[in-house]
Amino acid sequence: MEMAIIFEITHTSLPKGGSSLQFELPYGNRHVQFRLPDARMVETIHYQFRQAVSDPLPQIRKALLEPIGSPPLAEIAKGRSSAAIVISDSSRLNPSHLFLEEMIHHLNQSGMKDSQITVIVALGMHRKQTAEELIRLAGPAVHRRVRVINHSPHPDDCVYLGTTSRGTPIEINRLVAEADLRIATGNIEPHWLAGISGGVKALVPGVASQRCIERNHALSLTSQVSPGDTGNPLHRDMEEALAKVPVHFLLNTVVDHQKNLLGIFAGSLQQAHAQGAAFANEVFKVSVTREYDVVIASPGGWPKDAQLYQAVKTLQNASAAAKPGGTIVLAARCEEQFGNGVFQHWVETVQDRQRIVRELNRNFVLGAHKIKTIDEILQKQKVYLFSDMPAPLVELSGFHAISNLQETIDRLADNPSTSFAVMPFGALTFPVHAKRDS
Repeated sequence: MEMAIIFEITHTSLPKGGSSLQFELPYGNRHVQFRLPDARMVETIHYQFRQAVSDPLPQIRKALLEPIGSPPLAEIAKGRSSAAIVISDSSRLNPSHLFLEEMIHHLNQSGMKDSQITVIVALGMHRKQTAEELIRLAGPAVHRRVRVINHSPHPDDCVYLGTTSRGTPIEINRLVAEADLRIATGNIEPHWLAGISGGVKALVPGVASQRCIERNHALSLTSQVSPGDTGNPLHRDMEEALAKVPVHFLLNTVVDHQKNLLGIFAGSLQQAHAQGAAFANEVFKVSVTREYDVVIASPGGWPKDAQLYQAVKTLQNASAAAKPGGTIVLAARCEEQFGNGVFQHWVETVQDRQRIVRELNRNFVLGAHKIKTIDEILQKQKVYLFSDMPAPLVELSGFHAISNLQETIDRLADNPSTSFAVMPFGALTFPVHAKRDS
């Protein structure tokens, strides 16, 4: 069943007696508004709205008691001496606080004590979470009961377990690798680098070393990835790690842009994730039949627009809907600015973006790889960024900084034949061209 209304277009009067279409885009924890003349063609592109689960707890309990392709969690946990539960960081939409307490209850039923359970935040190479963020991610009750910590990608905190067939060193967080029971959690949505999130991504890159993550992600230089498809070298490389450090139980969610639960998939990593991925693709991949002169997009607000590092994913989705030579207007707050020190360092210090791209084509650098993605978009479309970032940093990134969203849109709307698309939840909306991708 579809939700009634999540995104609404309203008509407002103009001074000369005409009318306009009024839009509202998520921006951080608030919204920004703009208008377009209703005489021109304007379309909205968004993921398929679904009815959220009104009471998540019964669904969570059912998923733990009747998992997909696996015994119940409590049965798997019997006789185990320790458990590591891997959860997502605050840049992800996964509502860990909804299911962690129930999950720990099932572990307790198996005979495991709270002192034997550790919750580890799968940072990959993202920034550490603050003490307050750790409480929010786990929920206050869980945080009081069990240890909740940040992953460290430092080699001293990881264990080498072998090498994949593609040459990636399998180096995993020591606490995860040495745990008697490994539980992976996460959120499933299409992904431009791995094909799809959730599943094994909790392990690699979630709790892997920097060397492991960088080598795995470097495979993107020689492989083409279609969002929603796990049949790519990068994702298969991740899966090879499971032979050395298996995940004993998976719990993945599919949520909307407000973290409302749409689906929950638990059990065997391969089987549960496959079912969740099929559902996520159905929700987030959107068929489009044309390209637009101007695409106005928002990642969907916090946390998807907290950093430019994450907001680039929305640019990729917007670029897929825009014409070659067209324009993208991105409204992303980016209150944490770049969100990655390596990304920021390369933008601020290397003089020529083409030089950066040439270097990255020779030698993949994690963090700086976002600049290559940006360049691929800028080769096709012009990008305006409305954000909280200082204008010089926006310009150094290759974008046009704008302080007045409406003025920029009015200028782009001067030509009556200009076609517009609005993507209010761009981080979760993956345009698929019916003819091109069929």
